Amino acid sequence: MRPGPFVASGPSSPATVWAVGDAADTGPRTAKVAELVRGGAPDRLLYLGDVYPDGTAEDFNKSYAPGWGSLGAVTAPTPGNHEWQNRVQGYDPYWRAAKQSPVRHRYSFELAGWQIISLNSEGSRGPSSEQVRWLRREVSRPGTCRLAFWHAPRYSAGEIHGDDQSVEPFWGELAGHAALVVNAHEHNMQRFKPRRGITQLVSGAGGHGGRYMSDERDRRLAFSNDEVDGALRLKLAAGRAEYAFVAVDGRTLDSGSVSCLGG
Repeated sequence: MRPGPFVASGPSSPATVWAVGDAADTGPRTAKVAELVRGGAPDRLLYLGDVYPDGTAEDFNKSYAPGWGSLGAVTAPTPGNHEWQNRVQGYDPYWRAAKQSPVRHRYSFELAGWQIISLNSEGSRGPSSEQVRWLRREVSRPGTCRLAFWHAPRYSAGEIHGDDQSVEPFWGELAGHAALVVNAHEHNMQRFKPRRGITQLVSGAGGHGGRYMSDERDRRLAFSNDEVDGALRLKLAAGRAEYAFVAVDGRTLDSGSVSCLGG
């Protein structure tokens, strides 16, 4: 049995991880993204938040469960802005039942030689918040083989949301201790040049609504696509992660690798 996302344990052998957000409504586009990910045989799915329209119990049952529910055993979720307000009736009971485990809005686990850290961009996140103090403890061990994920990206060339400075405290703690950060929120795909030693990947082209344009003139960008739906695939192994943004038709739009130092 694969470990649940709320337990800090996991295999050290290589693993395939898919990550996407903004991919849960009743439309055909999100259904195709879910089909892509299911067909990719994920060892773990990072669902990066947003169940539409309001993250209620009905929305989870009608919008999320049909496409993504079958991956519940391997899903590591993080809350998005669309479900946070109604988390008591939507997010929390859905994941409590799916995981048969208490729901935490921040947690970490081990996978393929990496520490995976789920953070909550919708809750308290100031420099002195309990969440940031917890993160500081989580990254206190040596090494950079860590991947952190949450919903709203610190950096974004998207023309709808843009940079979110409120999550800067996350970056302050992760700098020098992590190699990858993965987010959604912007309905497109973005890869940033390394910043403070971290490569940030935005995987929000999950198929909901209109795709958000990104400013390709942004010099911080290494890649962006705001024309197709798709998801991010990561292949994790000790000391290395291979990433690929994959379109719903199977095309690889961007790919590469990131190295890290083990602790």
